[in-house]
Amino acid sequence: MTTRPSSEGEGGEPGAALVVEGLGLKGPRGWAFREVSFRAGAGSLVALEGPSGSGRTCLLLALTGRMRTHEGHAEVGGLPLPRRMAAARRIAALGQVPGVSELDPSLTVAEHLRERALLQRRFDGSVRALLRRPGTRAAETRARIDEALAAAGLDPAALPKGERTSVRDLERLEALRLSIALALIGRPRLLGVDDTDLKLSDADRVAAWALLRSVADSGTTVLAVCSEAPADALRITTVAADPDTTGETAEPAPDGRTADTARTGRGTKTGADTATPGADAKTTAEDDTTEEGADDALAETGRA
Repeated sequence: MTTRPSSEGEGGEPGAALVVEGLGLKGPRGWAFREVSFRAGAGSLVALEGPSGSGRTCLLLALTGRMRTHEGHAEVGGLPLPRRMAAARRIAALGQVPGVSELDPSLTVAEHLRERALLQRRFDGSVRALLRRPGTRAAETRARIDEALAAAGLDPAALPKGERTSVRDLERLEALRLSIALALIGRPRLLGVDDTDLKLSDADRVAAWALLRSVADSGTTVLAVCSEAPADALRITTVAADPDTTGETAEPAPDGRTADTARTGRGTKTGADTATPGADAKTTAEDDTTEEGADDALAETGRA
């Protein structure tokens, strides 16, 4: 039977609910994204959908406390952004995000897992945990690693060289599973994943979304950047500027854990239409939104 990590974080708290109102981030050469508004309950699967260069990754990093926004308001697990970015980073973990949290192709699966577990114990462990006997700490660390691997659906025994398999020898879906397992070692309340469906076959894409859905079902809120979202996710779509675009509203999914509303549009527009669960929630950017603007914003606000 597959085990899943607890739906509660280190402090016994559930997944992080998201409240986003008119959020925007600007770089020296334009807006990376603007006027993003939606609500998502704890344990939601939120898909940040759109073409490359439309601000998807910047939005992901902003909502996980890695980039400072310039307008609007957001709360992650009750933590206001950007005022409490450091606290948001402590409850949010990143899977794969190119240029920010990438796997080292020269390291093995075991080395990645051991390094993450040691960092987790060093920076997030309690003083009482550090005083436990080495054998007890080692057993607890192994149990946490096994729990994360099971939740990510990665079986080291099925890899060519087991845990000694180098990252460079992993298939794309296996690498995605490893990055998610590393993130789940910290038992975060919010998980962010970039390029979820990039270079995946149809079958692997289905498996990837099934994995993220499983993580969300366990209670952890999931933010996933993608080119095409599944129908059952709360879809926040970043698109090119359209002066005629009005806001749209997405109703909650039947399970009640997805967004109460997902409203986007230009700041001067007030119209709202009702959409069915899983329908697009279009995020319009101003005419000066550019891919360079997103890159500049990332460089300006930092990648840590």
